[in-house]
Amino acid sequence: MAKSETCLVNLHYQDGSEGSPSNPAKFKNQDFAQIKADCLRKGELFVDNEFPPNGLSLGDLPDMSSSQEIKMVCHDLTLDKATWVSKTFLLIANDNDNYVPHLGRTISFLLLTGNCWFLSAISALTFQENLMAQVVPMDQSFENYAGIFHFRFWRFGKWVDVVIDDNLPTIKKRLLFVSSKCGNEFWAPLLEKAYAKLCGSYADMYAGFPSEACKDFTGGVNQTYNLKEMNSAGHGDLWLTLNRATRCQSLICCWTYHEEGALVSDTGLVNGHAYSITGVTKVELNGSKVRLVRVMNPWGQQEWNGKWSDKSDLWDRVSPEVRKKCFNHDDGEFWMQMEDFCSYFAYVSICCETPNFLDGDLKCQWNCMIYDGNWVAGKSAGGNVKHSTFATNPQYRIQVTVIDKKEPGDKNIVLSLMQKPQEGNHIDIPLYFCQTPKRRLQQDFFQRNSPVKAEKTYRSERDHIELHSLEPGEYVIIPSTKEPNITADFALAVYTKTDE
Repeated sequence: MAKSETCLVNLHYQDGSEGSPSNPAKFKNQDFAQIKADCLRKGELFVDNEFPPNGLSLGDLPDMSSSQEIKMVCHDLTLDKATWVSKTFLLIANDNDNYVPHLGRTISFLLLTGNCWFLSAISALTFQENLMAQVVPMDQSFENYAGIFHFRFWRFGKWVDVVIDDNLPTIKKRLLFVSSKCGNEFWAPLLEKAYAKLCGSYADMYAGFPSEACKDFTGGVNQTYNLKEMNSAGHGDLWLTLNRATRCQSLICCWTYHEEGALVSDTGLVNGHAYSITGVTKVELNGSKVRLVRVMNPWGQQEWNGKWSDKSDLWDRVSPEVRKKCFNHDDGEFWMQMEDFCSYFAYVSICCETPNFLDGDLKCQWNCMIYDGNWVAGKSAGGNVKHSTFATNPQYRIQVTVIDKKEPGDKNIVLSLMQKPQEGNHIDIPLYFCQTPKRRLQQDFFQRNSPVKAEKTYRSERDHIELHSLEPGEYVIIPSTKEPNITADFALAVYTKTDE
């Protein structure tokens, strides 16, 4: 098989440096071990003044009283009625008093529906033990309890360790947001609180996208697929991608169309709701292979009722062995035929630590380089190539070298441009082939040359991903906004395939 290697010029990344998985940066300069030691010495429980138990941390939450489906539990939700409760036993404990978050099908439901996107990401995370241990450190126990916990997230180029106290917002003695089926399990709402602190407040994480949380849980490559734009041939390709993704410890989320009318459609699916994908398989029916997708509603209930649902008689027409392997009665989890899935769901988002799920080579290795950068109005915010200031944008040079011939069209580079929170600009990553000395490209170069790779439109999204197959040579990456003179911060990640 053809092989090639892509290497970076003048970009360096070292594991063990601050912000790496083994040495996360201290968010708000709070040191978990030091704070816990101080609390134990003073004989008091930790209260986090950086994220206090009051309305500042809640933020400007919307009033959900109009939602009839949740009226019974939050019909009188207002900020002045929300209270905070401190739990002294917040997590599941085993015989050694170490907390062990349940993995798999144990999550839960919401009181405030705008956070279902985050819950679907948590649900996907619980199926990946290694990723779970990275986000939820296992060095915490009930021995010498001080009311302090910490969680880790990947945030725009580096891992950060977020410290929180054990105060959780409640209403009528019930948790306001994420809660668990298990009455004595609190790791999920604590994780949510840490993420809210990272975002700024609970309100700041209201109504987001599962792909954003999955990215922050892994620091990996995220790809979102628009199912509406996909034809029947694309359904088969997507199923193969999902099959690879489930074998690569990926976090996979999906969400339905937002339609007017009842919260729950006649199909049993919730309108405008985020789910997670927990598996794929093929079953034989009447001599043909049927592609299935296993979907989980993070509410823990309310399932699809169509073909291949729990009550579908199609299961009676497959072998007992297949039925036993595939069928279960876990609330909220169900199978759908791939064609039905693509009809009723709007988007699928896959996030994996490496880009391996994107092609058929699950054994290949990738290098990752991350650059922090910014656009500064009047200096380095040149806008798109139509503007005379385009050359002032940040420029990053890479070099692609070939070791052996590779299959035509093989994707050997992935670019990810992430704009920092609260920006919302339209962004793109034009890529130019360059045979010039190692210096900045000037405006006359762009007047004579077109980009070898560039999207047709600039997109307003937090994380813009591009996959490319590059021939040998030097290239210049130019992160840019659609309009000039926009000051904003970004992180550029470059994933390059190696032959190792």
